[in-house]
Amino acid sequence: MEESGSNFIHDIIEADLKEGRVTNIVTRFPPEPNGYLHIGSAKAIWINYTAAKKYGGKFNLRYDDTNPVKEDDEFVRSIEEDLNWLGAVPTGGIFYGSDYFDKCYEFAEKLIMDKKAFVCDLTQEQMSEYRGTLTEPGKDSPYKNRSVEENLDLFRRMKAGEFADGEKTLRAIIDMSSPNMNMRDPVIYRIIHANHHRQGNKWCIYPMYDFAHPIQDALEGITHSLCSIEFENHRPLYDWVIDNIGFEQKPHQYEFARLNMTYTVMSKRYLRKLVETKTVDGWDDPRMPTLCGLRRRGYTPSAIFEFISRSGVSKTYSMADSGFLEYCICEELNETALRRIAIKEPLKVIITNYPEGKTEYFEMPNHPKKPELGTRSLPFGREIYIERSDFEKEQILGFIRLIPGGEVRLMGAYILKCTNVICGADGEVLSLEGTVDLETRNNKPIDGRKVKGTIHWLSLQHCIDTQIREYNHLFNRENVANLLEDDNFNEFINPDSLVIYENCKAEKALEGAKDGERFQFVRSGYFTPDSKYNGVFNRIAPLKSSYKPE
Repeated sequence: MEESGSNFIHDIIEADLKEGRVTNIVTRFPPEPNGYLHIGSAKAIWINYTAAKKYGGKFNLRYDDTNPVKEDDEFVRSIEEDLNWLGAVPTGGIFYGSDYFDKCYEFAEKLIMDKKAFVCDLTQEQMSEYRGTLTEPGKDSPYKNRSVEENLDLFRRMKAGEFADGEKTLRAIIDMSSPNMNMRDPVIYRIIHANHHRQGNKWCIYPMYDFAHPIQDALEGITHSLCSIEFENHRPLYDWVIDNIGFEQKPHQYEFARLNMTYTVMSKRYLRKLVETKTVDGWDDPRMPTLCGLRRRGYTPSAIFEFISRSGVSKTYSMADSGFLEYCICEELNETALRRIAIKEPLKVIITNYPEGKTEYFEMPNHPKKPELGTRSLPFGREIYIERSDFEKEQILGFIRLIPGGEVRLMGAYILKCTNVICGADGEVLSLEGTVDLETRNNKPIDGRKVKGTIHWLSLQHCIDTQIREYNHLFNRENVANLLEDDNFNEFINPDSLVIYENCKAEKALEGAKDGERFQFVRSGYFTPDSKYNGVFNRIAPLKSSYKPE
């Protein structure tokens, strides 16, 4: 992973280093293991990882596993796998928020003893009523004046499991009239009787993220806690926790605009719904914005980070064009992908003037602009396949491929003339007959006639069967995230988000292609073998992106 260029976060870090506020940079990525990472997560990873790398610091992975109801080891494994694939190795180590539960509990008791926290019996609905509004202050809980002794006793009994879920909470004592709603005596502990994926049944009370996160940052020596902009209003509470617990080494939180992208959603809730309703083929469906989905589709870490880097880092909301991500992968694969031939909808052609049983070979470049990548031999015989879309029964304006009586160049081989069209009872073209000009093996016609069209082909006897899947936008609206509700989900699914071509043909050089290899199918697009199903190639992107960079 390349180091990032300068941005406002780097300006902050450089000022902190210059003025001696910090000496060693430590950043972290704190995902909750309740789903799979997506490309928005990749932005947070890239920002934190490259900042630490640029300034010779350390980068931590810390699982935010403070809610046992939604978390699972499956997601823990997938997150680490995604980071390794991206190349963002946690140089500072791998940690779990649950490892700090004892310290969080200890600090919660400290706040109680300092008269800065109390046990509250209000229900969630009652707390919402007491909280007030953006224009009206809240009012104190009737339980706010409990004594230190009573609060400690109740909190310890909460920990011992004496109370039901939601029966009591521990709340910080701050200011119910604060203009910042997050500072109106927020809940810092709640009761959840559930099995934790790492702690089992040791705990039945769990710290809220806003309480646990700053403690975890401080204990790990995080210097710059970099997070998305929705946490900006939580920063005063972050600082309050740090200050009132009394950490000498104080981390600071800085926010950046999260990554939003057209024609998709980043909400884990909606992504999970796509999976649970089987709208998609799992979290790794190539139409999903998840990193495992992008990996299965054939995207590379370098293209993803190029897209993120060039999209910029700021505090301003923006919507990135998904076409730009496609542009970045096309730009990379145009330089790196080996060329191969595959035919989505094969049409058989019998070459009547070519000897039966004869096979000859044509050398094809693996990359037309990189001779150092060598060539491969493509066999040619009496029966070949061409793409059905390369033939029309009648001349159409602008169509320069094969028509009855017309000629085209077979890529790297002979000039082919169509002499006969075999159709079924319904008029469907079943096959073609034709002749080749045997004097035109990699040469121009001797008589000087002009042949405009060039098409690709495969020998019928020397190709393999495969399936080709072309993926398009999953949703049919550009800014779909603002339109989705639980009951209108299917209304915005693009019916053409997946187009499957059965009975495709491919050259034998693609036989045994490995997971992660990427190819340009000539005149078609960029493809990779599917990691889930054998004999399937997924389209990464079309040959040319429709996106035009400024």
